[in-house]
Amino acid sequence: MACNFEEGNTCSDEKIRELKDSLKEIGVEFYQIDFSRKITNIRKNVRAFLQVNNILKKNSYVFIHCHSPIGGLVGRIAGKLNRTKVIYTAHGFHFCKGSPLKNWLIYYPVEWICSWMTDTLLVINREDYQIAKKKFHAKETIYIPGVGIDIDKINSVQINREEKRKELGLKTDDIVLLSVGELNQNKNHEIVIRALKELNNSHIKYVVCGQGLLKKYLEKLARELGVQNQLFLIGFRTDVIEIYKCADIFVFPSKREGLSVALMEAMACGLPCVVSSIRGNVDLIDKYGGTLFNVDSVQSCRNAIKKILKSDLKLLGNNNLKKVGRFSAVRVIAELKKVYQK
Repeated sequence: MACNFEEGNTCSDEKIRELKDSLKEIGVEFYQIDFSRKITNIRKNVRAFLQVNNILKKNSYVFIHCHSPIGGLVGRIAGKLNRTKVIYTAHGFHFCKGSPLKNWLIYYPVEWICSWMTDTLLVINREDYQIAKKKFHAKETIYIPGVGIDIDKINSVQINREEKRKELGLKTDDIVLLSVGELNQNKNHEIVIRALKELNNSHIKYVVCGQGLLKKYLEKLARELGVQNQLFLIGFRTDVIEIYKCADIFVFPSKREGLSVALMEAMACGLPCVVSSIRGNVDLIDKYGGTLFNVDSVQSCRNAIKKILKSDLKLLGNNNLKKVGRFSAVRVIAELKKVYQK
């Protein structure tokens, strides 16, 4: 396993230590690679390439499996130079319908060039699959439904709903909207905060699990709109499944996603979902499990929340429970085994 343990991730130091300990237990070697999350940080990513290339030279790997745009670029070039087969999972191309022009200008040419160096390209949503099949040149392209979720583990979590809400500062009769994700521009929490103002209902509370650079900005925005008592930014959590299970509705306003684990977990917890109408989300949510809204429209977000509040929340949640089995980790791992064995 080769990744940047030191910066650019969203895990706590404790979770990283746990990860390293678990890797040691199962005999997996791991390497610190100085990847930058920014493709424009050329100096740092050249260093990362040299580090990966050196590892490939020292070890005789059957194949390597890359999982990020930068990792995919570095890994595929190093794989080509060392004649090592390469599998690349695109966890949502950075270019898609509605994404900024700069994403198409930067990431599309990189992915097109690297596709010539890809033995197997794995894609996790239908839109990316269509682009990859029509435009790219990997030796084979396979659709796999995301990274999978542990449905049995989620089902095993039991909570006292009233006590959990009390712990979070919520009341029994509050209408709890929940989002899970980094506090950044892409996750788009701002649109929900602005929709709160327009909904004009103090019983609606918006809980966000996640940390990020926009925390102070979002808190300031809530104060300016007068909804600061309805916003709960509770940071990085290890009890997120328990929090799903004390919420009423999952709201997922992202501007860009591949196939969201957070959204699949919400479905597995039996939550109705209000989600932005983007690639990945539309693979998971339909009118039987929630409602979609325009990612750029506060009014559309507000109307979607109002609509779902008038719906049968339990019925929508149960429909999501029936559907989410297709995205279980057991099924995804079985598909990956076939790819690896081949």
